[in-house]
Amino acid sequence: MLLILAALFLITLDLNSQKFREGRNYVNLIITPLQWLVDMPARLADNVSDLVVSRSTLVAENNRLRTEALELGQRVLQNAALSSENRRLRALLNARARVEPDVRLAELIGVDPNPFQHEILTNLGSQDGVTTGQPALDAGGVMGQVISVAPLISRVMLITDSRAAVPVESVRTGFRSVLLGNGNPESLELDFVPATTDIRVGDLLVTSGLGGRFPEGYPVAEVSEVTRDPGKPFLVIKAVPTARLDKSRHLLLVEQPSTAQQEAIAEGADG
Repeated sequence: MLLILAALFLITLDLNSQKFREGRNYVNLIITPLQWLVDMPARLADNVSDLVVSRSTLVAENNRLRTEALELGQRVLQNAALSSENRRLRALLNARARVEPDVRLAELIGVDPNPFQHEILTNLGSQDGVTTGQPALDAGGVMGQVISVAPLISRVMLITDSRAAVPVESVRTGFRSVLLGNGNPESLELDFVPATTDIRVGDLLVTSGLGGRFPEGYPVAEVSEVTRDPGKPFLVIKAVPTARLDKSRHLLLVEQPSTAQQEAIAEGADG
């Protein structure tokens, strides 16, 4: 009972006291070395595993990376041509230019042990310019969103957390919906999708840009299951995250363009 009362008291302070929230950030600053120490065994294990990799594995990995580099180089050339064509079309239509957001490379330094909360800690904080609400990405796609920031660290809620929601659209059809976390680290859900919607297994879902939190066009998940029940008006849809949520040790924190930047670009397009 005492612990429950203490927890309720702390929750009340956190909701109503700005000074308490500031104090919590300083507490996070103090315990940062402890978090580094807790994560050190995993770091040492990674370093040891890297040292014992066989030469044949390294050669095979090197060949694979060379092939991927050539493929990526070809895609870059294609994207350059498409970007040039896109700029010409926007100029013809006098359309608003798309703002490319800035990113910061962060490193994962800890994982929340609470099984009911899918959160991670990064080594960047408010002193590095990180702010609450910034999206977090890895090479595969969207990982989550910054939910709290201390001077030297930040906390990111993953998209699989039961509190998470990401506005998405289907690349194939343009259908828009909201992708929800359900507490399962390997699965996401689309709720309230009408039974007549054209959606299939394998469809790629990307951020729609609605809501202003996540930039448009970043991969989020791939549809893995579509269940149609003739007696129900909605589909049951599950998707698999494209990001490597349980394996990525480095991520990008995306900084959204400011309102002033967007207005300046809009005025330039109007001119």
